[in-house]
Amino acid sequence: MDTITRRRFLTASGVVAAGALAAGGTAYGLRDILDFRSEEPLGRTLVLVTLYGGNDGLNTVIPYADPAYAANRPSMAYDEGEVLRLDDEFGLNPGLAGLHRLYGQDRLAIVHGVGYPKPDRSHFRSMDIWQTAQPERPGTTGWLGRWLDTAGGDPRLAVSFEPVLPPLLAGATSAGATVPGGALTLPKGVTPDVLTGFGTPAAGDSPARARAAACFADLIKVRDLVDGAIPDDDGDAEAPATATGGQAPPLERQLALVARCIEAGSATRVYSVSLGGFDFHADEKGAQESILGTLDKPLAAFVERMADRDVVVAVYSEFGRRVRANASEGTDHGTASTVLLAGAGIPGGRYGEPPSLTDLDDGDLRHTTDFRDVYATLLADVLGADPERVLGGWTGRLRFS
Repeated sequence: MDTITRRRFLTASGVVAAGALAAGGTAYGLRDILDFRSEEPLGRTLVLVTLYGGNDGLNTVIPYADPAYAANRPSMAYDEGEVLRLDDEFGLNPGLAGLHRLYGQDRLAIVHGVGYPKPDRSHFRSMDIWQTAQPERPGTTGWLGRWLDTAGGDPRLAVSFEPVLPPLLAGATSAGATVPGGALTLPKGVTPDVLTGFGTPAAGDSPARARAAACFADLIKVRDLVDGAIPDDDGDAEAPATATGGQAPPLERQLALVARCIEAGSATRVYSVSLGGFDFHADEKGAQESILGTLDKPLAAFVERMADRDVVVAVYSEFGRRVRANASEGTDHGTASTVLLAGAGIPGGRYGEPPSLTDLDDGDLRHTTDFRDVYATLLADVLGADPERVLGGWTGRLRFS
């Protein structure tokens, strides 16, 4: 049998965490985040959830009472009996039972019609705009990266549990830290004991080899933390998969790591996590409901777990979808959508003007809330920052009334 080496393991498993950590830069080990402390009061923590692919806001927060909704989506529309009712006009997608429960407890805020002027329907361009908060011309710094510049620049203040640091955490003089928290699938013939051995430096190792060993130790910590952070679900036949194998939902793993860091007292102020797969150009209704369930369960559990802590969660996507369904029972790239907010100090309810389904801009919703209003509110009320300094003089705010 071939000898399993650290290098061969990385190649076979596709693990990026150890490679990123060994490269240095803004990559940190999990222990670096868990041990990060501050002598000053921490303030509130922001957890930003990015939904990649362009989530269909109209089938997420559903205007079931508007005749134009069913008229534009005859095979995709949910009727009053299918939605999780919020009131006499709107309901949540059936896949969002946990968030519906939070809404009923006045713990979930829904912001309607969030977008920006002259919207772009490209996934990449629009996400650049959302992450830089610069609609006219996306720059090279993210809005939270610019906040990090003003907050002292320590990368551990803003942490991503995604494989690659998202642009939103890149500042002009600093950048956040990335601690990839994805699944660790062991190649054939590699047991957890072998992995543990990889994490033990050998006598006479060069500095590079010693650092490689430390990276494997970080992977072991991620595995062990996820094992303990994701609780068993008594309602399921199988326990959730962990970092040693299986396919537990990526968002569930990421939020479990965020929760552990917060509960450990880390001084990190911002966490970035994500869930992809929202680009449904065909057969959307059932597929979106399924992936919204994948969002709902860990997100609602995380909000409940953080109920006694100063944590705010914000959920957004790069754009919504067009009002009219296409011929494949899906939707194409659109513009304005909904943003979800939950956590400490966030009053539940619906906010912002719901966009008209008849007064459209070339078939798309006209945005009624500028996303910079959302960002400014998070900067001021959660991070205690000056929004105008970070957002190029922007003075707008959300109005929770």
